[in-house]
Amino acid sequence: MSSLTAKFPVFSAVNLLVAGPASWLSKVAPGALLSAAIAWFSSALGQVAYFQQHALSTLTIAILLGIFFGNTVFPRIATPCAAGVAFSKQTLLRLAVVLYGLRLTFQDVAQVGVAGVLIDVLMLSSTFVLALLLGLKLFKLDRETVILIGAGSSICGAAAVMATEPVLQAKSEKITVAVATVVVFGSIAMFAYPLLYQLNQEWQWLTVSPQVFGIYIGSSLHEVAQVVAAGRAVSQDAANTAVIAKMLRVMMLAPFLIMLSIYLLRDKRVAEERNQPAEGAFSGISFPWFTLGFMLVVALNSLACLSAEVVNWLINFDGLLMAMAMAALGLTTQVSVIRQAGIKPLLLGALLFLWLMLGGALINLAVFSLWA
Repeated sequence: MSSLTAKFPVFSAVNLLVAGPASWLSKVAPGALLSAAIAWFSSALGQVAYFQQHALSTLTIAILLGIFFGNTVFPRIATPCAAGVAFSKQTLLRLAVVLYGLRLTFQDVAQVGVAGVLIDVLMLSSTFVLALLLGLKLFKLDRETVILIGAGSSICGAAAVMATEPVLQAKSEKITVAVATVVVFGSIAMFAYPLLYQLNQEWQWLTVSPQVFGIYIGSSLHEVAQVVAAGRAVSQDAANTAVIAKMLRVMMLAPFLIMLSIYLLRDKRVAEERNQPAEGAFSGISFPWFTLGFMLVVALNSLACLSAEVVNWLINFDGLLMAMAMAALGLTTQVSVIRQAGIKPLLLGALLFLWLMLGGALINLAVFSLWA
């Protein structure tokens, strides 16, 4: 059973349940309740008009509050809460990624067409490859940080960073640095895209409809909340198209994680054949089985197997789970370690942000010109 627990963290929860309710409550409940309390408060703040106007989502607020409490109160209660915080950051995160599929359907693909699918594929692959080249070759950053920032920039921001963590088994500080990086530049982009659209309307550089600009937003902006805010600042039509393009990009999270896991496993085997130690946490890589659950949920949602009320309730529950994972991440993050990361991760995020805006515009124009 120990090998199963290492390979499938959900078995850790099963082991605790089998051991008895008292054991489960004493080991998991304190930290899980603490993470849930922060998540609930973050969700409440996320409904405040000021935070919504500035696209500060529940996930962003949860990690900020987690970091605050993690560097003030949490060290005094870390011992009784450690197991529950780890449970929230690992097992509940995987469940949240699986349920994230309820936001998507395969019908979304048809709405953006072949051109939209091609744009998303090109944006994801080019951004991630650029992250690897710049992060490893130019900035000499460690591979975990580079992969996390690359995943967050190329797919769906903080949610992608958190979903990539189980594959890498990276340290909390590296995850927080990656989340902070994509949140900062995603927030800048949220204001820059509507401004770019207005400038184009005034100067007539290109003839671009709100729908086409919406695909540009959805294919190149970081967070879902930022996509919604930027799209609405242009028009409702732009927002609708942007969200569909973004959801298609999110759907690519599962195949991305599977390919990443295969790549890392191959890298590990090559290292073993050369009698070299695997780099960092890559020695403990396991296949991301939860991504298959994600795709299964997308398929079920596409078939409309559940009522709208049930789907809405599960989406809200999933938001709570993801916020708990972000809060737990913040609780285990030390600000001093983030400072030690230096400016290089931010520089990497800045260059990827410029590519998403400028390179994204070129890719969108090229694909639509070919499909015209």
